[in-house]
Amino acid sequence: MPQHRRLALTALACLLPAVASAATPYRSPQQILDASPASDWRTPDPANVLYMNLPAGRVTIELAPAFAPQHVANIQTLAHEHFWDGESIYRAQDNFVVQFGDADADDAAKAKPLGSAKRTLPAEFQRDSKGLKVSVLPDRDGWADQTGFVDGFPVGQDRQDGKTWLAHCYGALGAGRSNEEDSSIGAELYVVTGQSPRQLDRNITVVGRVLQGMELLSALPRGPAPMGFYADAAQRTAIQSIQRASDVPAAQRPKLEVLRTESKTFADVVEARRNRVDDFYKRPAGHIDLCNIAVPVR
Repeated sequence: MPQHRRLALTALACLLPAVASAATPYRSPQQILDASPASDWRTPDPANVLYMNLPAGRVTIELAPAFAPQHVANIQTLAHEHFWDGESIYRAQDNFVVQFGDADADDAAKAKPLGSAKRTLPAEFQRDSKGLKVSVLPDRDGWADQTGFVDGFPVGQDRQDGKTWLAHCYGALGAGRSNEEDSSIGAELYVVTGQSPRQLDRNITVVGRVLQGMELLSALPRGPAPMGFYADAAQRTAIQSIQRASDVPAAQRPKLEVLRTESKTFADVVEARRNRVDDFYKRPAGHIDLCNIAVPVR
């Protein structure tokens, strides 16, 4: 076959999916979710779920032992032994994070005992990519060679180094540390409440993400500049308790399901968000950022 004919056929083949896609009626993300099969949803393991109970309501968090197993184990121990009960959210920095734990942790005379939790842990900034099934996003990212999702968690990847890490997207739960990379143990935690600070990726151990209740954290009054630590202890938000879901009777656990990020439904939702076609959008973006994708929870 002549070279020019082969090239023409190749070009036509590349156009065919786009033509077929254009002929398919657009469905909104919500329409796609409404039509999703039950098999595309999963129930989080209660051993990896935390209930953070605040005066205004409950924040539900899913931990990520596949990425930070030692930190998650320590957090599970601390929750089981009621470490955070009666402590507080003592920092709310505008467009950044809220932070919680023992506000007196740096004062040995006042610090709350850690019980049977470990006092030292290795940094768990990233892990080997081997064995991970990543639902890869098609668009370029400024912070990683490749991005996608693993079991509902947004991740970045370096394919050359063979490493994968949890990304600092809105709602990410991280373990606060000092300058030493192995100085976090999971007792002092923060949640991202502002524009995704991806520069922290691979610099801090991320241990999970908020599933529900983000509005209870993102709406907290901001502390003073520059870091958002409340100067007046009365401004702190009391933590009534942080519990492992597995320590709560099954009948008292809210029934939550998370969309499987390896499912076709999730892929279709992502594409519907990448290329919105409705009365409001005049120009479909054809692009989506990793942290602009909220994994559906119901």
